[in-house]
Amino acid sequence: MITTVTTVTTTTIVTGTEVMAGGLIAVSTLIILLSLREISSSEAEGNPTLTFFVSTSGIICLPLLFAFAAIVIFRIISLL
Repeated sequence: MITTVTTVTTTTIVTGTEVMAGGLIAVSTLIILLSLREISSSEAEGNPTLTFFVSTSGIICLPLLFAFAAIVIFRIISLL
Protein backbone atom coordinates (compact mmCIF):
# COMPACT_ATOMS: atom_id res chain seq x y z
CA MET A 1 0.00 0.00 0.00
CA ILE A 2 2.77 2.45 0.90
CA THR A 3 4.69 1.60 -2.27
CA THR A 4 1.63 2.39 -4.42
CA VAL A 5 1.06 5.75 -2.74
CA THR A 6 4.73 6.70 -3.06
CA THR A 7 4.79 5.75 -6.75
CA VAL A 8 1.65 7.76 -7.52
CA THR A 9 2.97 10.80 -5.63
CA THR A 10 6.31 10.70 -7.45
CA THR A 11 4.59 10.35 -10.82
CA THR A 12 2.33 13.33 -10.06
CA ILE A 13 5.30 15.53 -9.15
CA VAL A 14 7.17 14.63 -12.34
CA THR A 15 4.05 15.21 -14.44
CA GLY A 16 3.53 18.64 -12.88
CA THR A 17 7.09 19.62 -13.69
CA GLU A 18 6.71 18.42 -17.27
CA VAL A 19 3.50 20.40 -17.67
CA MET A 20 5.21 23.58 -16.47
CA ALA A 21 8.11 22.99 -18.87
CA GLY A 22 5.68 22.34 -21.73
CA GLY A 23 3.80 25.53 -20.91
CA LEU A 24 7.03 27.49 -20.93
CA ILE A 25 7.96 26.05 -24.31
CA ALA A 26 4.49 26.78 -25.72
CA VAL A 27 4.46 30.39 -24.54
CA SER A 28 7.99 31.11 -25.77
CA THR A 29 7.18 29.51 -29.15
CA LEU A 30 4.03 31.63 -29.39
CA ILE A 31 6.00 34.82 -28.69
CA ILE A 32 8.63 33.92 -31.28
CA LEU A 33 6.05 33.03 -33.94
CA LEU A 34 4.00 36.17 -33.39
CA SER A 35 7.16 38.28 -33.55
CA LEU A 36 8.29 36.61 -36.77
CA ARG A 37 4.82 37.03 -38.26
CA GLU A 38 4.79 40.74 -37.47
CA ILE A 39 8.28 41.32 -38.83
CA SER A 40 7.78 39.31 -42.00
CA SER A 41 4.34 40.78 -42.74
CA SER A 42 5.93 44.15 -43.44
CA GLU A 43 8.28 42.61 -46.02
CA ALA A 44 5.96 39.97 -47.49
CA GLU A 45 4.67 41.95 -50.47
CA GLY A 46 7.31 40.88 -52.98
CA ASN A 47 8.34 37.53 -51.54
CA PRO A 48 5.95 34.55 -52.02
CA THR A 49 7.65 32.53 -49.28
CA LEU A 50 7.07 35.23 -46.67
CA THR A 51 3.51 35.72 -47.92
CA PHE A 52 2.87 31.99 -47.43
CA PHE A 53 4.39 32.08 -43.92
CA VAL A 54 2.29 35.07 -42.89
CA SER A 55 -0.90 33.50 -44.22
CA THR A 56 -0.34 30.11 -42.58
CA SER A 57 1.20 31.22 -39.29
CA GLY A 58 -2.27 31.83 -37.86
CA ILE A 59 -2.94 28.11 -38.12
CA ILE A 60 0.21 27.41 -36.14
CA CYS A 61 -0.45 30.10 -33.53
CA LEU A 62 -4.06 29.19 -32.78
CA PRO A 63 -3.37 26.05 -30.66
CA LEU A 64 -0.58 27.91 -28.88
CA LEU A 65 -3.01 30.73 -28.09
CA PHE A 66 -5.41 28.20 -26.60
CA ALA A 67 -2.60 26.76 -24.48
CA PHE A 68 -1.62 30.26 -23.34
CA ALA A 69 -5.24 31.05 -22.42
CA ALA A 70 -5.50 27.79 -20.47
CA ILE A 71 -2.32 28.60 -18.56
CA VAL A 72 -3.55 32.11 -17.70
CA ILE A 73 -6.97 30.83 -16.59
CA PHE A 74 -5.37 28.10 -14.48
CA ARG A 75 -3.06 30.63 -12.80
CA ILE A 76 -5.98 32.97 -12.04
CA ILE A 77 -8.08 30.14 -10.62
CA SER A 78 -5.18 28.86 -8.51
CA LEU A 79 -4.72 32.32 -6.98
CA LEU A 80 -8.32 32.50 -5.82
